Amino acid sequence: MTPLALAYTYLAMLNLVTFGLFWWDKQCAIHRRWRVPESTLLTLCLVGGAFGAKTGQGVFRHKTRKEPFRSSLNAIMVLHIAFAAALLLPGFRAQVMAVLHDTAAALFG
Repeated sequence: MTPLALAYTYLAMLNLVTFGLFWWDKQCAIHRRWRVPESTLLTLCLVGGAFGAKTGQGVFRHKTRKEPFRSSLNAIMVLHIAFAAALLLPGFRAQVMAVLHDTAAALFG
């Protein structure tokens, strides 16, 4: 698996998991059961699941008015969008690709 494919797979899976946790947390809220901690949801957003979180927030109408969660999630989205935009810069993109290559080599030999 190429480093770029590995990164895409990681992001796709993490966003699906985050989306699913937003559904799960909404169901728990409806049925008054144990909830997923906000810190867990925000950590998943920070490490790459922000797009799944924003999608889940909109689809399930979950945590749309809860502050400071909403502001934190929006700030993480801005951070991710800025990172994606920075990938358009050749020097930055080369450094990111080098990190991905080194990480893939360390993980898979």
